[in-house]
Amino acid sequence: MGKKLSEMSLEELWSLFPIFLVEHKDYWKEWYREEEYLLKNVFSSGERISHIGSTAIPSIWAKPIVDILVEIPKGRGLLDYKAKIINCNYICMSQSERCMSFNKGYTENGFAERVFHLHLRYIGDNDELYFRDYLTQYPVIAKEYEELKLRLWKEYEHNRDAYTNAKTEFVKKYTEKAKAVYGNRY
Repeated sequence: MGKKLSEMSLEELWSLFPIFLVEHKDYWKEWYREEEYLLKNVFSSGERISHIGSTAIPSIWAKPIVDILVEIPKGRGLLDYKAKIINCNYICMSQSERCMSFNKGYTENGFAERVFHLHLRYIGDNDELYFRDYLTQYPVIAKEYEELKLRLWKEYEHNRDAYTNAKTEFVKKYTEKAKAVYGNRY
């Protein structure tokens, strides 16, 4: 039997779970809805659950990983949610005072059919919603983002941190433009 995920080095994990992009799939929206339904049945009330990331942007290539943002009301503790999320078959990948990150669909043999990243944060820590909406409204910018990701894919196939960092300037630029256009939407 091979190593457990928790025993693997970062390099081993990146090798087992490389970055790869595929054409947009309409069923990602359905996967999100099913996961949202599961999560809504676990949480009490006052949480906002949103589909974020490239799988939420129509027509662009994306990693086949559905990103979910769960925003909780200020005054509640992030740790109060940890066990509930883990009971939904997520693995806690990181945590701090401001946020927690969870994965679902990572196995010792690689990716499962459905893979999710769940980001738990306080209401208002949601730049991804602005970026998603802006790229959805402006398909030309979405295509520019897709082209950037396709260029970076092979260069950083086994280095998720470098891949993410290489996109940061683009994401920040258009998130700021979105906030200027949409104001205090969220």
